[in-house]
Amino acid sequence: MTKLIKKIFYILKPLIPRTLQIYLRRKLVKKQREKYKDIWPILPSAANKPVAWKGWTNGKRFAVVLTHDVELQKGHDRCKQLMQIEKDLGFVSSFNFVPERYNVSKELRDYLISNGFEVGVHGLNHDGKLFSNELIFNERAEKINSYLKEWNAVGFRAPAMHHNLDWIKKLNVEYDLSTFDTDPFEPQSDGVGTVYPFVVPRTGVEDGYVELPYTLVQDFTLFVLMKEENIGIWTEKIDWIADNGGMVLVNVHPDYVSFDGKSNMEEFPVEMYIQLLKYIKEKYNGKYWNALPKDVAVYVKEMMTARKPKEEAREMSG
Repeated sequence: MTKLIKKIFYILKPLIPRTLQIYLRRKLVKKQREKYKDIWPILPSAANKPVAWKGWTNGKRFAVVLTHDVELQKGHDRCKQLMQIEKDLGFVSSFNFVPERYNVSKELRDYLISNGFEVGVHGLNHDGKLFSNELIFNERAEKINSYLKEWNAVGFRAPAMHHNLDWIKKLNVEYDLSTFDTDPFEPQSDGVGTVYPFVVPRTGVEDGYVELPYTLVQDFTLFVLMKEENIGIWTEKIDWIADNGGMVLVNVHPDYVSFDGKSNMEEFPVEMYIQLLKYIKEKYNGKYWNALPKDVAVYVKEMMTARKPKEEAREMSG
C-alpha cells in the first residue's frame, strides 16, 4: 500500500464499518507481506548494539517487556483476567489506558499497581488526530500530562503507533512506547531500526526519556489481519532477539483476547498468549529479565549517564 493510500484509508477509517476495515486491511497485508520479507519480521541490522551498550542487569541474556494497550471498555473489563494469567506464570506487565474514551477505573489502576504491575497513558481519546499538527499536540499534551500526574504514571504510548519523538519531549514521561524496530504494516511505518531501548535527549541524557520500541509484531496484526494459527512468527523473533541480546517487547490488547473460547473476527484465543509466555519461561528460564517499562527506563538512563564522564574524558584526552 502506498503512503498516499494508507493516509486516505486512515482518514476515512472512522466512516468505514469495522468488518469492512478488517477485510480491507487483510487484503492489503496479504498483498504486501511478500514485498517486505527482507525487513519483516526480522530486520537484520536492528541487532547492531548501541555504542554505549553494556548489557542487561545481572548478566541476563535479554529483556522481556510485556505491554497492553486497552482500546475500549471491553478491554478495560478484561485486564484483571490478563493480569492474573501473567502473574500465575511469574510475569509482570504494563497496561496503557485511554483517559477520555471510556471510564478508566481508579479501582482497576490501583489493583494492577498493588499487584506489581504498571499503568500508563495511551493517547487522550484515540481519534487519530494527536499528531495532526503541533498545535493540536500541544493542547492535548497538557491534558495528557494532567492524567500522567493523576495516575502517578511515567509512560506513554500513542494510539496507532503514531509518533514524533521531538514532540513527545513535551510529555512528562520517563519512557515512550510509540515506535517499533520494524513494522511496515503500521500506518506510520518508519521504524527506529533497533531492538534496543535508547535515550531521546531533551537537553541532555539525564533529562531525556527512554524510547522502548516494540519488537514482536502486535497481536492484532498477527492473528486478526494475518490470521496466523500459531505463534511461530513470535517465537522465531524471540530466538533471534535472545541470540543478539536485545529486548523482546510485545503489545497485546485485552480487547482482542478471547477468554471464553468464542473468538470473533477480531479476537484470538488467549491460549496463543499463554503459549508465548510459557515458551519464554521454559526455553529461557533464568536467562531473561522480565521488567516493567519504567524499570527498563531507569536502567537504560543510568547506563548512559554512567558512561558519559568516561566518554567526555576520552574526548578531552583526544
